[in-house]
Amino acid sequence: MTQVDVLLGLQWGDEGKGKIVDVLSPQYDLIARFQGGPNAGHTLEFDGKKFVLNTIPSGIFNEKTMNLIGNGVVIDPIILKRELDNLKAAGHDPVAKGKLVIARKAHLILPTHQLLDAANEQKMGKDKIGSTLKGIGPTYMDKTGRNGLRVGDTTLPDFKERYNKLVEKHKEILSHYEFEYDLTEKEAAFFEAIEFIKTIPHVDSEHYVNGFLKEGKKVLAEGAQGTLLDIDFGSYPFVTSSNTTTAGACTGLGIAPNRIGNVYGIFKAYCTRVGGGPFPTELDDEVGENLRQVGHEFGATTGRARRCGWIDIPALKYAIMLNGVTELIMMKADVLDGFDTIYACTHYEHNGETIDYMPYDIISVKPTPVLKAIEGWKTDVTKVNQVADIPAKLSAYIAFLEKELEVPVKYLSVGPDRVQTLELI
Repeated sequence: MTQVDVLLGLQWGDEGKGKIVDVLSPQYDLIARFQGGPNAGHTLEFDGKKFVLNTIPSGIFNEKTMNLIGNGVVIDPIILKRELDNLKAAGHDPVAKGKLVIARKAHLILPTHQLLDAANEQKMGKDKIGSTLKGIGPTYMDKTGRNGLRVGDTTLPDFKERYNKLVEKHKEILSHYEFEYDLTEKEAAFFEAIEFIKTIPHVDSEHYVNGFLKEGKKVLAEGAQGTLLDIDFGSYPFVTSSNTTTAGACTGLGIAPNRIGNVYGIFKAYCTRVGGGPFPTELDDEVGENLRQVGHEFGATTGRARRCGWIDIPALKYAIMLNGVTELIMMKADVLDGFDTIYACTHYEHNGETIDYMPYDIISVKPTPVLKAIEGWKTDVTKVNQVADIPAKLSAYIAFLEKELEVPVKYLSVGPDRVQTLELI
């Protein structure tokens, strides 16, 4: 049997996973999303066109690759239908081509899940998590509370009864909030979308993926969000509601831990974060705004401005340890082209100590980053198309990170297009 390679983010999400999955997909027979929901926005650019995927795996544009939405994903049927309609209009129809399947055990996001999400954030006010309001958290709550509806339920004769039972529970909860809503339009769109996704093949992802492995085929598991948003190991409670680490690929697809092969860890040459929560290297000044504007740091799904700061080595070491990363991929090096000096956080000053790890109480006691100055390369790298032409100072920055992180950088991204990707080793 072959093994499953895993590709995931090492920061707070938005690292550029979609682009790299698109670049790597010709090497794989199956791309499988293993967690998260439509709060993820994977942006791909090629042939002068830009696509944003929320639920569909990023291997969808490779004609020879199958794509699976795994059991660990939560699916909003309305958003999935819209995604597929948009792809079809752009000349890409994975359903007609038979290149997309959905796990029966994947849970469904109901319109009332989104209402619960919005009502809770409204009640929390300034203490809100910064949810994308897609209903992700409430859906995972119903999953773990053993109340949820799954894709496989849509084909059962009593699906509507199951739906109504769960909606009544949600309405009872909503009655305790000062929150007005009207379900009429959303509910109609939901059931229309349910009929649509019933036309997409449903599979048992655990058998499906292991079948590929048994046949010696290559599988890539695609993560969403980032390691520092993991429900167990992220900056809780300012996290997502799923396991974004390599372990999540096992439970989110139905594969054994000994089936994990290479783990590709993606990070930006700097760092960003969306929503609330700690961010030790955040630059709440004109430098941070410069990173935001040059890097187009606005959410692909929500359009929200991302918080920006310098790269955080203690956080990266933590993420590498948790995931068993074997190879690194550095994104958006071009965003730093204009800086005379860039900085890297090597340690934290925290509670009177100098530490090189993320502390448990990072929420309540903000650590002060210890920054190392690094000379910038002051060169436009967006047109660099071979390794020999990488500026020496950029190569030195990469070498510095490899030494600190003790993992090699295999790929370097110097622009948003799929062709602006250099294989270093």
